[in-house]
Amino acid sequence: MTSFDTLSTSTSTSQDNTVGHFLYAMMSAFPLFFIPVLMSFWLNLIQKNIKPNSLLASHLRWQRLSIIGLCPFFIAGYLLSPVWLSVSLYLMGITWFSYRIFKGWVSLNEGLMV
Repeated sequence: MTSFDTLSTSTSTSQDNTVGHFLYAMMSAFPLFFIPVLMSFWLNLIQKNIKPNSLLASHLRWQRLSIIGLCPFFIAGYLLSPVWLSVSLYLMGITWFSYRIFKGWVSLNEGLMV
């Protein structure tokens, strides 16, 4: 096996993670009224040509669960009447969501599955 054959097989098995990086960047812009988060969720859902057990599929699943997991914090914060309790739920949700973005993006940069 020549070096050319080794190079061609290693690049054919690697995957382009640009979509994952782009979606993490959109998710990190959540202070803009969550419009980028909703757009990244939509883009995440329409990704069909991703292998199910790949690195990118793991991160797309992580991103979907992060966005869906943020919803209960915001719904509960909206429904609770004491302001201090709703604000604390909002802050907990934003902190948790920021942690998920940071951990996922760093893992994607290092090539690790989440």
